Amino acid sequence: MRIVLFGECMLEHSDSGEFRFGGDTLNTALYLSRMLPAGKVQVRYATALGIDQDSDALLATWQQEGLDTSLVLRLTDKVPGRYRIHLQPDGQRRFEYWRDDSAARYYLRDGNNPLLSVLENQDCDYFYLSGISLAILTPHHRQLLLDAMARFCQQGGKVIFDNNYRPVLWQQNPLPWYQKVMQLAYLVLLTDEDEYALYGDDDPEAILARCQTWGIPYVLIKRGNQPCLVRTRRELTQVSAQKVIKVVDTSAAGDSFAGGFLAAWLCGQPADVAAQNGHALAAHVIQHPGAIIPRSAMLDLMPIKE
Repeated sequence: MRIVLFGECMLEHSDSGEFRFGGDTLNTALYLSRMLPAGKVQVRYATALGIDQDSDALLATWQQEGLDTSLVLRLTDKVPGRYRIHLQPDGQRRFEYWRDDSAARYYLRDGNNPLLSVLENQDCDYFYLSGISLAILTPHHRQLLLDAMARFCQQGGKVIFDNNYRPVLWQQNPLPWYQKVMQLAYLVLLTDEDEYALYGDDDPEAILARCQTWGIPYVLIKRGNQPCLVRTRRELTQVSAQKVIKVVDTSAAGDSFAGGFLAAWLCGQPADVAAQNGHALAAHVIQHPGAIIPRSAMLDLMPIKE
């Protein structure tokens, strides 16, 4: 089985000077790779980096984590974006970004793009992207990607979409773009507050109704520390989050949940069981600083049981 995840990874400005990085789809890809049994699923990450030393370090780290980086482009005139996290006493966070000219924004600028070729040639089974993956692209490049995704789905490929909505990244109305992706999606991972911000409602039933209209087979609604909602073709279930006494950093809570969920789901576990695995991983991650926690802090969860 093969999955490709596309998006942006940035470098973190850390007061400690420690080399840290993060990005929603990269976080998910890395945690997914860690959780999977060896050789079970090929996890490829698609993005663009520069040719600077930081980009070299990112690429080497991803490869050490087991990610296939054959779809990573190196641009001679660009570098990765950067961010700083300002943590609140309760573990919530505020981000400051320097990403307007990051390499990932230019991933689709040249012809013969490797990701588009993979989608056109059906060289993967699943394609994962997020609302941030969409937001960083120009409208022209966004449409190129959506056209390739549509052909990918027509040939039997499956799209997985995490809504991750960041208003500051959008220069135009995001809703038509979100709706185009939702109509192609096989599985959606939706944060309730992002959906409410996009559509102006505040009811999970409205989210479920929209997804049903589009015929999405698998829908997962993340609701913070409340039980997530998992809707399959057969049933709607609630899966409770794990209680965490001390929350340190929620930076990658949703991303790690997605990685844990996908690891179990791609190994054949039912969606509600996979959601339990997502909650378990997220509970570990938010007890540590940074988006990527040490492998040693999650050994009890690795690898996922088939």
